[in-house]
Amino acid sequence: MALQSNLLYMANVNSISNPPRTQSRASVSVPWEEQVPPNAVRRRRSPSWRGGFSLGVDLGFSRTGLALSKGFSIRPLTVLELRGQKLELRLLDIAENQEVDEFIVGLPKSSDGKETDQSNKVRSVAGRLAVRAAERGWRVYLQDEHGTSTEAVDHMISQGLSKSARQGNIDAYAAVKVLERYFSDAGHGTELVVPKQVELQNKLRKGPPKDLDFFPEE
Repeated sequence: MALQSNLLYMANVNSISNPPRTQSRASVSVPWEEQVPPNAVRRRRSPSWRGGFSLGVDLGFSRTGLALSKGFSIRPLTVLELRGQKLELRLLDIAENQEVDEFIVGLPKSSDGKETDQSNKVRSVAGRLAVRAAERGWRVYLQDEHGTSTEAVDHMISQGLSKSARQGNIDAYAAVKVLERYFSDAGHGTELVVPKQVELQNKLRKGPPKDLDFFPEE
């Protein structure tokens, strides 16, 4: 699957290059990490920070594992056997039901840190998802997932799960490991997927509507 360059504009959370000319001068000078900090960064800055649920996504050829982070708890959620638009729409439904405001998508890399053909396929899915997510003010990040499947198997073995149980849940536990790495690194090195459309970028900056359960004063 080719990279959908007409749908997305990729930027590392630590920098942004070639911003659209229609952006304000203030937004151009401020890195995306400061404009829309990922939840891991917000937690690092303020341990008492409330809100911000994250959905870990381990994309595969036919199976996609999901994990959920609410507060300091990370747990496997489910495994989806969907592809294409059906997968993207289902991810959005789950995010809404779980009150998620960001997706942490595992990016496959080789042992020496280089990207692969599979990386391009994941970037394509993440790009399309980012366009749909930005409509709601939600963010999509890419996180290096090298080695997370092996870590997931080791974790399940340590929990005493049977071989059959491990085979059915490895994708979800791999998504757990993606989230654990994301939070343990405090968001360092994650890559924000920013839609090309300026109106969607503005929705990212605004973010989703505030949850009155967390922010009753607003």
